[in-house]
Amino acid sequence: MAESSPAPPYARFLGHWELDPASCRYEQGDPPASGQYIIREEVGLLVFDMAWTDKAGDAHTASFSGKADGVAVPFEGTDLIDSFVITAESPSELNSSAYLKGEKLMQATRTLIDDETMRIVQTVYLPDGSAPSNRSVYYKRG
Repeated sequence: MAESSPAPPYARFLGHWELDPASCRYEQGDPPASGQYIIREEVGLLVFDMAWTDKAGDAHTASFSGKADGVAVPFEGTDLIDSFVITAESPSELNSSAYLKGEKLMQATRTLIDDETMRIVQTVYLPDGSAPSNRSVYYKRG
């Protein structure tokens, strides 16, 4: 009988998540009217696909991927950041951080409250030293 490899520390995060708009507490910008978050594995990478609709009804998407190994890797496609890190802190915490010229500009902390509930706190580090955070809760679908 072949031994199965242990589940990666981020395994509980994999799946399709639906935003609870009433849970949003935003210190910067307007919270979305609706949103989805899909976290999946693809060829050794952790992939984050996000889709949301803003208050005006406009649809938006974003996606990024990388290894959840805590190692900074180059990020292309925007002048706002040049590298990012994904870290699986524990089976109930999965973080990502974005950097520009070695300075942390953003951190997203994903915490599993239970197997069906994920809280995301996204903090932006601004030049004036302030660090507003946006908080939201997602529920697992399917």
